[in-house]
Amino acid sequence: MRVHPTITYLTGFPVSVDQYVELLNSSTLGQRRPVDEPPLIASMLRNSNLLVTAWHGPLLAGAARCMSDFAHATYCADLAVRLDYQHRGIGKQLLREVLRAGGCRIVLLAAPKAIGYYPKTGMELHPSAWITTDKGII
Repeated sequence: MRVHPTITYLTGFPVSVDQYVELLNSSTLGQRRPVDEPPLIASMLRNSNLLVTAWHGPLLAGAARCMSDFAHATYCADLAVRLDYQHRGIGKQLLREVLRAGGCRIVLLAAPKAIGYYPKTGMELHPSAWITTDKGII
């Protein structure tokens, strides 16, 4: 557990589907996640092996949902901070906590609205990321 001003950072602390959906909707990620399908959100949470959360009292202020092999790479699937909690260093601290807990480099795909954010964290742009399209593998 780490405490930063009035935000407490916890690694591996469980969150409910409702808490996570509410966080996603209060950040920009709700637009690109299946927030209307609780079973999918539950699966996303259940199958992520590294979850770092930021709490302001009982309120989930932010989260980094990741998959890690704890040796070579940690993939950060979601970095979400409530809009009214942004610009306070919470996202950066979540990434620091992920780096500490995962013990290896972080890899992620930036959301369109966050492209300018990651260089400010010290992360470097990698020119060869690939994703499948709606057509899948042809």
